[in-house]
Amino acid sequence: MRCRLCGERAGLRLWCRQCRDLWAVWQANRGAGFPRLLRAFAELDVAREQVERFLDAEPKRGGGTIRDHIAAEMANQLLDALGQKTSQDAASAKRLRDVGNWKNYDQRPEE
Repeated sequence: MRCRLCGERAGLRLWCRQCRDLWAVWQANRGAGFPRLLRAFAELDVAREQVERFLDAEPKRGGGTIRDHIAAEMANQLLDALGQKTSQDAASAKRLRDVGNWKNYDQRPEE
């Protein structure tokens, strides 16, 4: 069976070991900030390409990628700090990314 997040071999499970590890790190570091999350990912023995595939994966079809979830959480934290009602979710972050100038906000810059 293939991993539903990255497409790698997963044996009899829905997710491969690397994606399960990345998921656990992401859940443990939610709200801690993107730099801290990336440092935590770097501490795992997972290839950079695997992390990229994980961040581009949609855990729930149509619900937005992991990057969209992170972007929505960061937007909600910012709005909350400004005293605004928080209403951003991963699906709306995905809609913003899919429309107009937001298409490439989650892509790595060319080196």
